[in-house]
Amino acid sequence: MPKVRKKRKKPPAPTVFGGDRYLYSYGRTGLLDKELERKLAAHLFNETWRLIEKPDRTAEEDVLMINSAHASRYHWQSVGDSLHKTIGEWQISRVYSLLRLSDPALYHAKLCLEICETQSLSPFLTGCAHEAMARALSFTDKASARLHHLAASKLAVLVQDPEDRSILESDLKSIFIRE
Repeated sequence: MPKVRKKRKKPPAPTVFGGDRYLYSYGRTGLLDKELERKLAAHLFNETWRLIEKPDRTAEEDVLMINSAHASRYHWQSVGDSLHKTIGEWQISRVYSLLRLSDPALYHAKLCLEICETQSLSPFLTGCAHEAMARALSFTDKASARLHHLAASKLAVLVQDPEDRSILESDLKSIFIRE
């Protein structure tokens, strides 16, 4: 006769951040507490940025960079607004461009630009979306890359904040579009 197995109790949810917040929140629509999810999305974004700026990344760190960018964007889907989603798509496109993976870079740059256009976002964000398009297209379609580069340059002039304008202009200068 087979043994009857006792139903195991669900283990207690793990705690994070010193034990004051529970990772799992069963009474809510999502699995994560919204404040915790925001912190996680921001942390993953910053970790991706750290890897982007690291000059001597290993192949394993390249994979980690891709995964952290996607994970950040995933969490912003739940707790962010169109600004966060746009920046997340921009970062994913940037990661793939850095790794010279043009197809996924272009895919995410298109998503970024689509959000900007449908949500009528600022000249800075829309300029960054065109910058992402130019960067992704610089590998395969120089003529289209130039058009997006020009669109981003025109939008940069409209950016009010000097720091934001400088960031966009610097990013545009870093794109090499061969003849």
